[in-house]
Amino acid sequence: SRQRYVLGDTAMQKMAQSHVFLSGIGGLGVEIGKLGNIYLSRHKTKLALTVHDTKQCTKWDLGINFFIHEDDITSQRNRAEATLHRIAELNPYVHVAASTVPLDETTDLSFLKQYQCVILTEVSLLLQKKINDFCHAQQPPIKFISADVYGMCSRLFCDFGDEFEVLDTTGEEPKEIFISNITQSNPGIVTCLENHPHRLETGQFLTFREVNGMSCLNGSTHQITVVSPYSFSIGDTSDMEPYLHGGIAVQVKTPKTFYFERLEKQITNPLCLVADFSKPEAPLQIHVAMLALDNFQENFGRRPNIGCLQDAEEMLKIAVSISETLENKPQVNGDVVKWLSRTAQGFLAPLAAAVGGVASQEVLKAVTGKFSPLQQWLYIDMLDIVTPLEKMGSEEFLPRGDRYDALRACVGDSLCQKLHDLNVFLVGCGAIGCEMLKNFALLGVGTGQDKGLVTITDPDLIEKSNLNRQFLFRPHHIQKPKSYTAAEATLNINPCLKIDSYINKVCPATENTYSDEFYSKQDVIVTALDNVEARRYIDSRCVANLRPLIDSGTMGTKGHTEVIVPHLTESYNSHRDPPEEEIPFCTLKSFPAAIEHTIQWARDKFESSFSHKPSLFNKFWQTYPSAEEVLQRIKSGESLEGCFHVIKTLSRRPRSWTQCVELARVKFEKYFSHKALQLLHSFPLDTRLKDGSLFWQSPKRPPFPVKFEFNDPLHYGFIVSAAKLFATVYCVPFTEKDLSEETIWKIISAVKVPEFRPSNKVVQTDETARKPDHIPVSSEDERNAIFQLEKSILSNEALQNDLQMKPISFEKDDDSNGHIDFITAASNLRAKMYNIEPADRFKTKRIAGKIIPAIATATAAVSGLVALELVKVVGGYPADAYKNCFLNLAIPIMVFTETAEVRRTEIRNGMSFTIWDRWTIYGKEDFTLLDFINAVREKYGIEPTMVVQGVKMLYVPVMPGHIKRLKLTMQKLVKPSADKKYVDLTVSFAPETDGEEDLPGPPVRYYFVQEDN
Repeated sequence: SRQRYVLGDTAMQKMAQSHVFLSGIGGLGVEIGKLGNIYLSRHKTKLALTVHDTKQCTKWDLGINFFIHEDDITSQRNRAEATLHRIAELNPYVHVAASTVPLDETTDLSFLKQYQCVILTEVSLLLQKKINDFCHAQQPPIKFISADVYGMCSRLFCDFGDEFEVLDTTGEEPKEIFISNITQSNPGIVTCLENHPHRLETGQFLTFREVNGMSCLNGSTHQITVVSPYSFSIGDTSDMEPYLHGGIAVQVKTPKTFYFERLEKQITNPLCLVADFSKPEAPLQIHVAMLALDNFQENFGRRPNIGCLQDAEEMLKIAVSISETLENKPQVNGDVVKWLSRTAQGFLAPLAAAVGGVASQEVLKAVTGKFSPLQQWLYIDMLDIVTPLEKMGSEEFLPRGDRYDALRACVGDSLCQKLHDLNVFLVGCGAIGCEMLKNFALLGVGTGQDKGLVTITDPDLIEKSNLNRQFLFRPHHIQKPKSYTAAEATLNINPCLKIDSYINKVCPATENTYSDEFYSKQDVIVTALDNVEARRYIDSRCVANLRPLIDSGTMGTKGHTEVIVPHLTESYNSHRDPPEEEIPFCTLKSFPAAIEHTIQWARDKFESSFSHKPSLFNKFWQTYPSAEEVLQRIKSGESLEGCFHVIKTLSRRPRSWTQCVELARVKFEKYFSHKALQLLHSFPLDTRLKDGSLFWQSPKRPPFPVKFEFNDPLHYGFIVSAAKLFATVYCVPFTEKDLSEETIWKIISAVKVPEFRPSNKVVQTDETARKPDHIPVSSEDERNAIFQLEKSILSNEALQNDLQMKPISFEKDDDSNGHIDFITAASNLRAKMYNIEPADRFKTKRIAGKIIPAIATATAAVSGLVALELVKVVGGYPADAYKNCFLNLAIPIMVFTETAEVRRTEIRNGMSFTIWDRWTIYGKEDFTLLDFINAVREKYGIEPTMVVQGVKMLYVPVMPGHIKRLKLTMQKLVKPSADKKYVDLTVSFAPETDGEEDLPGPPVRYYFVQEDN
């Protein structure tokens, strides 16, 4: 379902009819095969994916192909056959086949006609050209993709035929813009509501609805020109009726045609996606170098030998001659050619993960026509790391006969050993976490004989919706802990991995487990999280303990990576994303303008009625276990918090299925009829504001009462889902017969629906007003509560069983529990009341469940990029080697940027500090606050004026009584736990001139006793 939110139903249906051929099941091919298989087909009888390879498994493959095991090598299995069942078990709906027949220049290519898409890896350039020509010439064209990873460089090429139509280029939801004005002019200028920028682009198309006055615009489509962030023009409106109020402009998705050239032509004049704008010349330079490598292999029947300077010189000559044949005659970069030659036999598995993610997304585009295809080349490299490698002898890169030879050929044995000895803490074992563990296994992270350990934690259990992108998990793992299962699955890839798995959250409550001592043992922390607050917390722990952190995340086809290195870069907390816009309370309660508002209202109703109120009810009766005692207390004038709402719930408690249905029917009337009538009573349709404008104008929509119709599926759906939930929370049993239409109709037809009585209660219209914490209780409510409680006691309806309810926790992914059914029905009824376009169950589930759309292609790409940065961190590279990345595979874009340099804060007289600095003071048992202040002054030459511990002010001279604290010991002031050796304090310092603000400083770590040296 998470993938469906990214791709949509039309694309999913097209995938179900597709058939893909993938040749070359090495490290890159298996990445594409893994991802492609997850998504392709849902018809087990129809062949969806054919994996082709002619090579046998070797020791080399263990370090690059996560689906090849030791027994595949000893049994001399073909790579396609060895990986077939492991690829197939990723998706039980897909029919996967293996092919081992030769594929060369003499092969009759007519067998490819059965496929919609052909992907080639580890295929010679000559054969690529031949197959591409064949695919391009078919009607319709067979979509062609080729991809390769050689050493530190990779390339990806796409050709989807002369013309390729895309119906949705971005996959983004069409924008809806609320209108405040439209001019009668040529061109007519449309202005948005204040503080709501349209975020449109010139050339896009919009259609209009609900425009009052200039009503001829409704239903019409116009191409727009952006005038400002809040306005755009739409053509001549001078002959139209004057605009009065209201109106919504809705973006219209229009098809776009993309044009492709064959591989043969593109080789001489390549159209490349530039990923790193700090070196825009790099794609062409790598293009030439890789063409030289293709030519070298063709000439000598092999790749250049590892570290061989003679082969590198030969490849450089070839590159120079090739450059002359290209249209732009790009300058040859000798270093790029040399390093490609030296490492071409090697293979960086994380680079394959990154390219494989992008290539798999291109496969999806090829078979669905959704999202913008790559035009036509992408080059990603890892050449940032070569400078220190130049000092190493060629023996560093030579094979040792183990599973890491492919990696060693790229980065050398010393860096391999550092990876083996690495202690890494991975937080989160979801989609990115699973991919990271695969990368760790292939890199040999945490496999050292004496050193090295991978520690992972995740508190979640595996759910069915995880399976399509968290590739270490299978259906039989559902409801098992993610961390334990992921650890076990990772050992299948590399049994030498040392891994400790936990099921704790990383938060202040678990600081005894993930203590400073724990962090100090880690060489690097990697986060694979889905929320900002957890990232911020872990970042603060990494800064406090001077640990490198690599963060990443995805949302649909978008992804990001960020590298944080002590003393070199800023931290995650150094920048703040703008806060999410909250829906104003008054909008939710009375003035919804969009379906998101009604969905949130329905979600809140669910939480209030079936979780929050039942929980408060139980808590109250746990505090006051007897109804008689409560009655006595409130009669004597005692105020018991929440008692009036609890008594109201008790007195109205349904005790049978019939009463649950009756309660649902009454709620229908209250929510969808009385509410509208009350608002129209408070604000009649002709109500005007002080400035004379209408009260009911965009974005406010006047409500109209909904008349209950039993035969309306929406109305009936609300009654049944609400009644079932009421029965659950009030512990009322019901049967299948109770749920029959006949039974429901019989109950409904006998319900006495209360008449509407207008109230003089004030309706909140201020958008800045917050939801009140407490609703005041009148004296009449108090008297009524006493009467109702007496009545319940006398009728034996306040016994022990009556004082319990069963709160419901919202669960979005269990379709049988009725939670989403209730929210969908309630939201769409409210939408109907306000004349808002309704949403289907699927969209409602996404919004109500705050589901983050997810797709494994972006996850694989992001995790690969993170693992590449991990190699740099382990190698201790300088700041300019690290790269942050933002990508959106739908468009597609991939943007690498240098990390932001850490900001230095001046104190005075040349003294400065960064977020990574920390001062230290060592004390002793009788060390006083005055001793601490003197110690800071003597050691750092600056006078402390204020000492704070977290939010606790230890010493602020202007505060009453704080001067007396100078004589208190630090132990008494801080009150550390027995095992606490130190405390981090925030200290401000005296300015140079009186009257100026206190000066900032770095945290001061105070040790309670002198550490042993």
